[in-house]
Amino acid sequence: MSIILLDIGNVLVSVDFMRFCRDVARDPVSGAQEIYRKYCTGELKAKLETGLIAPFEYLDVIARDPHSRAMPLHELKLLWQDIFEPLEGAVDAVKRLKEKHSVWIMSDTDPLHFTFLLNNYPLLQGADRYYLSFEHGKMKNGVEAFKHVLESSGRGADEFILIDDKAENCASASQAGIRSIQFWNWQDTLALL
Repeated sequence: MSIILLDIGNVLVSVDFMRFCRDVARDPVSGAQEIYRKYCTGELKAKLETGLIAPFEYLDVIARDPHSRAMPLHELKLLWQDIFEPLEGAVDAVKRLKEKHSVWIMSDTDPLHFTFLLNNYPLLQGADRYYLSFEHGKMKNGVEAFKHVLESSGRGADEFILIDDKAENCASASQAGIRSIQFWNWQDTLALL
Protein backbone atom coordinates (compact mmCIF):
# COMPACT_ATOMS: atom_id res chain seq x y z
CA MET A 1 0.00 0.00 0.00
CA SER A 2 1.48 3.31 -1.11
CA ILE A 3 0.88 6.69 0.46
CA ILE A 4 -0.60 9.17 -1.99
CA LEU A 5 0.47 12.77 -1.42
CA LEU A 6 -2.52 14.51 -2.95
CA ASP A 7 -2.54 18.16 -3.98
CA ILE A 8 -5.77 20.15 -3.62
CA GLY A 9 -5.80 22.98 -6.18
CA ASN A 10 -6.58 21.85 -9.72
CA VAL A 11 -6.51 18.23 -8.56
CA LEU A 12 -9.47 18.03 -6.16
CA VAL A 13 -11.00 21.44 -6.87
CA SER A 14 -10.57 23.98 -9.64
CA VAL A 15 -9.18 27.36 -8.56
CA ASP A 16 -10.22 30.69 -10.09
CA PHE A 17 -8.33 33.59 -8.51
CA MET A 18 -9.67 35.91 -11.20
CA ARG A 19 -13.15 35.51 -9.69
CA PHE A 20 -11.78 37.12 -6.52
CA CYS A 21 -9.94 39.80 -8.47
CA ARG A 22 -12.97 40.84 -10.53
CA ASP A 23 -15.16 40.99 -7.41
CA VAL A 24 -12.67 43.10 -5.48
CA ALA A 25 -11.36 45.45 -8.16
CA ARG A 26 -12.69 48.94 -8.79
CA ASP A 27 -12.09 48.26 -12.50
CA PRO A 28 -13.01 44.62 -13.25
CA VAL A 29 -10.54 44.46 -16.16
CA SER A 30 -7.31 46.40 -15.58
CA GLY A 31 -7.78 46.56 -11.80
CA ALA A 32 -8.48 42.83 -11.64
CA GLN A 33 -5.26 42.10 -13.55
CA GLU A 34 -3.29 44.31 -11.17
CA ILE A 35 -4.81 42.66 -8.08
CA TYR A 36 -4.06 39.24 -9.55
CA ARG A 37 -0.44 40.22 -10.21
CA LYS A 38 0.09 41.64 -6.73
CA TYR A 39 -1.83 39.20 -4.54
CA CYS A 40 -2.54 35.93 -6.34
CA THR A 41 1.01 35.11 -7.41
CA GLY A 42 4.47 36.04 -6.26
CA GLU A 43 6.38 36.70 -3.08
CA LEU A 44 3.63 38.22 -0.92
CA LYS A 45 1.28 35.30 -1.58
CA ALA A 46 4.14 32.88 -0.82
CA LYS A 47 4.57 34.62 2.55
CA LEU A 48 0.89 34.00 3.29
CA GLU A 49 1.15 30.37 2.23
CA THR A 50 4.23 29.76 4.36
CA GLY A 51 2.80 31.39 7.46
CA LEU A 52 5.07 34.44 7.39
CA ILE A 53 2.14 36.85 7.21
CA ALA A 54 -1.18 36.45 9.02
CA PRO A 55 -4.31 36.09 6.86
CA PHE A 56 -6.01 39.25 8.06
CA GLU A 57 -2.79 41.26 7.64
CA TYR A 58 -2.74 40.01 4.06
CA LEU A 59 -6.37 40.93 3.46
CA ASP A 60 -5.76 44.36 5.01
CA VAL A 61 -3.02 45.01 2.46
CA ILE A 62 -5.46 44.12 -0.33
CA ALA A 63 -8.19 46.29 1.22
CA ARG A 64 -5.86 49.31 1.27
CA ASP A 65 -4.77 48.84 -2.35
CA PRO A 66 -6.04 51.69 -4.57
CA HIS A 67 -7.24 49.12 -7.12
CA SER A 68 -9.59 47.54 -4.56
CA ARG A 69 -13.07 48.83 -3.96
CA ALA A 70 -13.99 49.68 -0.37
CA MET A 71 -15.48 46.79 1.60
CA PRO A 72 -15.33 45.34 5.11
CA LEU A 73 -12.61 42.78 5.79
CA HIS A 74 -15.14 40.01 6.46
CA GLU A 75 -16.57 40.50 2.95
CA LEU A 76 -13.07 40.49 1.46
CA LYS A 77 -12.38 37.26 3.36
CA LEU A 78 -15.48 35.59 1.92
CA LEU A 79 -14.51 36.62 -1.61
CA TRP A 80 -10.93 35.36 -1.05
CA GLN A 81 -12.29 31.98 -0.01
CA ASP A 82 -14.96 31.61 -2.69
CA ILE A 83 -12.70 30.75 -5.63
CA PHE A 84 -13.16 26.98 -5.79
CA GLU A 85 -15.39 24.59 -7.72
CA PRO A 86 -15.53 20.79 -7.51
CA LEU A 87 -13.29 19.10 -10.06
CA GLU A 88 -14.98 16.49 -12.20
CA GLY A 89 -14.25 12.95 -11.06
CA ALA A 90 -12.41 13.93 -7.87
CA VAL A 91 -14.85 12.44 -5.36
CA ASP A 92 -14.96 9.04 -7.08
CA ALA A 93 -11.21 9.08 -7.67
CA VAL A 94 -10.44 9.70 -4.00
CA LYS A 95 -12.76 6.82 -3.04
CA ARG A 96 -10.85 4.56 -5.44
CA LEU A 97 -7.50 5.75 -4.12
CA LYS A 98 -8.51 4.98 -0.55
CA GLU A 99 -9.31 1.39 -1.49
CA LYS A 100 -5.62 0.67 -2.15
CA HIS A 101 -3.65 3.55 -0.67
CA SER A 102 -3.35 5.84 2.30
CA VAL A 103 -4.25 9.40 1.22
CA TRP A 104 -2.37 12.35 2.68
CA ILE A 105 -3.18 15.89 1.59
CA MET A 106 -0.13 17.98 0.70
CA SER A 107 -0.92 21.51 -0.36
CA ASP A 108 0.58 24.95 -0.77
CA THR A 109 -2.26 26.90 0.79
CA ASP A 110 -3.21 29.47 3.40
CA PRO A 111 -5.38 29.06 6.52
CA LEU A 112 -8.40 30.86 5.03
CA HIS A 113 -8.48 28.71 1.90
CA PHE A 114 -7.84 25.48 3.77
CA THR A 115 -10.55 26.14 6.38
CA PHE A 116 -13.05 26.96 3.63
CA LEU A 117 -12.12 23.84 1.66
CA LEU A 118 -12.28 21.57 4.70
CA ASN A 119 -15.70 22.94 5.66
CA ASN A 120 -17.19 22.83 2.15
CA TYR A 121 -15.59 19.83 0.43
CA PRO A 122 -16.09 16.65 2.49
CA LEU A 123 -13.62 14.68 0.35
CA LEU A 124 -10.83 16.58 2.13
CA GLN A 125 -12.06 15.57 5.58
CA GLY A 126 -11.14 11.91 5.28
CA ALA A 127 -7.43 12.29 4.63
CA ASP A 128 -5.09 10.30 6.85
CA ARG A 129 -2.70 13.24 7.27
CA TYR A 130 -2.25 16.85 6.16
CA TYR A 131 0.95 18.60 5.12
CA LEU A 132 0.07 22.26 4.63
CA SER A 133 2.60 24.90 3.65
CA PHE A 134 1.25 27.50 6.07
CA GLU A 135 1.88 25.09 8.97
CA HIS A 136 5.41 23.92 8.15
CA GLY A 137 6.65 26.92 6.13
CA LYS A 138 7.79 25.05 3.02
CA MET A 139 6.41 25.18 -0.51
CA LYS A 140 6.33 22.13 -2.80
CA ASN A 141 8.44 23.82 -5.46
CA GLY A 142 11.40 23.19 -3.14
CA VAL A 143 12.74 19.78 -2.16
CA GLU A 144 12.66 20.82 1.52
CA ALA A 145 8.87 20.34 1.67
CA PHE A 146 9.27 16.70 0.65
CA LYS A 147 12.23 16.13 2.96
CA HIS A 148 9.98 17.44 5.75
CA VAL A 149 7.34 14.82 4.89
CA LEU A 150 9.93 12.04 4.92
CA GLU A 151 11.58 13.15 8.16
CA SER A 152 8.38 13.84 10.08
CA SER A 153 6.66 10.65 8.93
CA GLY A 154 9.63 8.33 9.36
CA ARG A 155 8.74 6.70 6.04
CA GLY A 156 10.91 5.97 3.03
CA ALA A 157 10.59 7.91 -0.22
CA ASP A 158 9.67 4.70 -2.06
CA GLU A 159 6.41 4.52 -0.05
CA PHE A 160 5.05 7.76 -1.54
CA ILE A 161 3.50 8.91 -4.80
CA LEU A 162 2.78 12.60 -5.34
CA ILE A 163 -0.21 13.62 -7.49
CA ASP A 164 0.16 17.31 -8.35
CA ASP A 165 -0.74 19.55 -11.28
CA LYS A 166 2.54 21.51 -11.28
CA ALA A 167 5.63 20.16 -13.03
CA GLU A 168 7.99 22.02 -10.67
CA ASN A 169 6.39 20.32 -7.65
CA CYS A 170 6.77 16.92 -9.30
CA ALA A 171 10.43 17.73 -10.00
CA SER A 172 11.01 18.65 -6.33
CA ALA A 173 9.41 15.39 -5.21
CA SER A 174 11.69 13.49 -7.58
CA GLN A 175 14.74 15.20 -6.05
CA ALA A 176 13.64 13.75 -2.70
CA GLY A 177 13.26 10.31 -4.29
CA ILE A 178 9.46 10.42 -4.37
CA ARG A 179 7.67 9.20 -7.49
CA SER A 180 5.20 11.70 -8.90
CA ILE A 181 2.38 11.88 -11.41
CA GLN A 182 1.64 15.24 -12.98
CA PHE A 183 -2.12 15.61 -12.90
CA TRP A 184 -4.10 16.44 -16.06
CA ASN A 185 -7.32 14.53 -15.36
CA TRP A 186 -8.47 11.74 -13.11
CA GLN A 187 -8.89 9.12 -15.81
CA ASP A 188 -5.25 9.35 -16.91
CA THR A 189 -3.96 9.68 -13.34
CA LEU A 190 -5.73 6.56 -12.11
CA ALA A 191 -4.49 4.64 -15.15
CA LEU A 192 -0.89 5.60 -14.30
CA LEU A 193 -1.21 4.27 -10.75
